[in-house]
Amino acid sequence: MMQAKPRIAIAGFQHETNCFGTTKAGLAEFEMADSWPAMLHGDAVVAGTRGMNLPVAGFAKAAEQAGLELVPILWCAAEPSAHVTDAAFETVCAKILDGLRAAGPLDGIFLELHGAMVTEGHPDGEGELLRRVRAWAGPELPIVVSLDLHANISAASVELADYIAIYRTYPHLDMAETGARCVPVLQHLLAGVRLHKAFRQMNCLIPLHAQYTSATPARELYAALPPLEQAGVQADIALGFTAADFPDTRPSCVAYARTDAAAAQAADRIAALFAELEPHFSHPMLTPQQAAEIACQPRAGMPVVLADVQDNPGAGGTSDTTGLLAALAQADAQGVLMGLFHDPATAAAAHEAGQGGILSTALGGRSGAEGDQPFEAEFKVLALGDGRCRYSGEMYGGGVAELGPAAALRLHGTGADITLVVTSIRNQCLDLAHFTHIGLDPARFQTVCVKSTAHFRADFEPIASAVYPVAAPGVFPCDLGAFPYKNLHPDVRTIPAKG
Repeated sequence: MMQAKPRIAIAGFQHETNCFGTTKAGLAEFEMADSWPAMLHGDAVVAGTRGMNLPVAGFAKAAEQAGLELVPILWCAAEPSAHVTDAAFETVCAKILDGLRAAGPLDGIFLELHGAMVTEGHPDGEGELLRRVRAWAGPELPIVVSLDLHANISAASVELADYIAIYRTYPHLDMAETGARCVPVLQHLLAGVRLHKAFRQMNCLIPLHAQYTSATPARELYAALPPLEQAGVQADIALGFTAADFPDTRPSCVAYARTDAAAAQAADRIAALFAELEPHFSHPMLTPQQAAEIACQPRAGMPVVLADVQDNPGAGGTSDTTGLLAALAQADAQGVLMGLFHDPATAAAAHEAGQGGILSTALGGRSGAEGDQPFEAEFKVLALGDGRCRYSGEMYGGGVAELGPAAALRLHGTGADITLVVTSIRNQCLDLAHFTHIGLDPARFQTVCVKSTAHFRADFEPIASAVYPVAAPGVFPCDLGAFPYKNLHPDVRTIPAKG
């Protein structure tokens, strides 16, 4: 029987899995702080995320305003990487289930998940977690879920959850908003309203750099959702994460309505629009040499931004590849700022050398990607920091990045003028604060290079004269033909990235 004040359990377990990555996510990776907070338990789930652009924060705020009683259990996330280890998955799942069992009478559950988790033992990590939660909860207890825009959604997940909400922006500026959208739907479910579901999967894979929602064709695709809402249908689209190699790796859509016919009609409309727009998802990338040519063109005013899209740690990249750096150095490019390079040994050497010191090092280049190798050079240490970086941009504003001991270095003894930031903990370079926290102003450089695929656009586009994706070697190919897929559905085809 529902309590006078509905009691809603909340938990989060996020990982985006690059099945072609180099290192796995163990329990320590979920416990540590990196671009997101460390593992949170109990009341800290709400207190430790309050005000942040995270689904759990948006859900908690909206739920409190709606008069729901929150029963926070656990929240954790690990930087994207190769598979989640079985030990980590089992441990976190057990913590969530134990928390549910200890929570007392519940009226509903909210889960913040990603949708592209692949574990050593479960290709559909979220589906397996939902299976366990539903087995405990029974068929009647409402379960609502938030997922990432890059989710690879399985039919099992749709069946097990009563409602799924998905981010609608890339960069993900609406994560908190997505969590908040779950609250009124949950209230309807608590009131006995039944939602009919429809689910459609598309038969193609979209390169991640082409999923940017402020440009054609993703912009037009997502513009179809508000009219459906006005017609009483809750619908969402997932564009998929191309590196999570399993049969449900693909874009999809979900729709919820008061009747089967209305839900099915909405899902069919989205699928038809997707088919119409599919040819336009083929977006070009520059070679490192072409990018260097652009960087060497004289200009005044705002910098050009070059995105090293295939070494994005936010997609499981190592954040240490050197292909773009080598091309810029070879071209004697001037006024270049680059980041973030994940190289703990070089960061430690810089701290040992001290500010103003000169160090000789073999930077990065340990990804194992074909064509990648360490960049051997001398660098001057411009600045040092502890790596505690408070975000200033819209996407992660209110949060703090933990970069570990960090250093700003300038290439020394060559004709090139290149400054870069080296960190001890992998973080996607998506916020101007990744540079300004160590005393570097990106707007004062001619060229800014970021290891990111699209999230950087929210904070860097306003200071950029132009933005170019660059296809340097990395373990997250946006050229999908370079992935050695083994487990895709046989009907799924890849959309090429034009050169």
